[in-house]
Amino acid sequence: MEIDQFFVAGINYKKTDAAVRGQFAIGPEQYLSILQKARQYGLQEVFVLSTCNRTEIYGIAPSADHLTNLLCSETAGSQATFNSLCYIKEGRNAIHHIFSVAAGLDSQILGDYEIVGQMKLAVRTAKEQDMIGAFTERLFNTVLQASKVIKNETGLSGGTISVAFAAIQFIREKLAGQTGKNILVLGTGKIGRNTCRNLVDYLHTKQITLINRTEEKATELAEELGLQTAPYSQLNDQVQAADIIIVATNASTPVIMCEQLLLSSPKVLVDLSIPNNIDPAAAALPHITLANVDDLSRINDDTLNMRKAEVPKALVVIAAYLGEFLEWHSLRKHAPVLKAVKQKLHDMQSCGLYLSSYQSSNTMDTVDKAAIQKVVNNVALKMRDRNQPGCHYIEAINDFMTIGIN
Repeated sequence: MEIDQFFVAGINYKKTDAAVRGQFAIGPEQYLSILQKARQYGLQEVFVLSTCNRTEIYGIAPSADHLTNLLCSETAGSQATFNSLCYIKEGRNAIHHIFSVAAGLDSQILGDYEIVGQMKLAVRTAKEQDMIGAFTERLFNTVLQASKVIKNETGLSGGTISVAFAAIQFIREKLAGQTGKNILVLGTGKIGRNTCRNLVDYLHTKQITLINRTEEKATELAEELGLQTAPYSQLNDQVQAADIIIVATNASTPVIMCEQLLLSSPKVLVDLSIPNNIDPAAAALPHITLANVDDLSRINDDTLNMRKAEVPKALVVIAAYLGEFLEWHSLRKHAPVLKAVKQKLHDMQSCGLYLSSYQSSNTMDTVDKAAIQKVVNNVALKMRDRNQPGCHYIEAINDFMTIGIN
């Protein structure tokens, strides 16, 4: 395949708010349906990345329309809306984009490293449905290597800034030194777990109750951190009792409604979900303070400024690994020719005419594999550097015969 057949189409926080992104959020069932329908759309390699601040579809396709048509076949939002707000990148630009996303350069909070785990899950799910081929797998593995180097050798992800930590900063600001507040955390997935740990570590509180639809997950985390749990059936009672509520679920509609809060005590609510899992109308209630992921991303501090200074270093790492991937792809394109050249040289050296003409009697029965590989490597380099077709057989035979004579 040609590089220009690789596309990414998506929307993110730069042009859309949380409400619009929620229309295009992809849950597990929708993702499975997309992967199962992909071949009907003429696609062999595809995966979808859906997080709180982006929904993107990556794939090898005849055009980007094939990808957007497939994605929007499973979204609540219309394709017309998606097309009016989305960005489309192809070829090298699409490849550079996936490197940037995995590094945290394109995150709503610069350097947020949680995106790597989300991307791993997206690719693994696609691979289970046989929608990850040699190109995408090699690309993703190279992206992960670059992301790891950036994480370990630059300060791009240094300090404690993430959506989960920004939630803690927001709560700390609203509490202004108040203590003894009851906290409810709804949802104990990755973001919910991280938020709970941050609550314990930075607010130094264990007045936290966990609720999760799968109670075993909440119980496991509660035992680890010394917290309390409640069954999902008691959600409304726990909402009324809490002073602070953090929601990190992946429901398709709100799980806490404005009506539940009309007569409640004053509360601080944080919605870490996309689509919104707390009714946005609750923000209009005078005794309710509500923040979503867009609100949290505006928090700025010295850590974020330090991360911005690390961006040039991250871009240097990306350039190196992107170049490595493009070189692999260039050589892979020539693999059929190189394989044929190698076989022809092997056949030629094995024939009696060549042996009697160019080899001494004590090597009559030996195929010089090292010499063959040397010639094949030279051919590969010439094909890459010249980037043009040619009579590779004749060049290879000439080189090989020269080696045999010398």
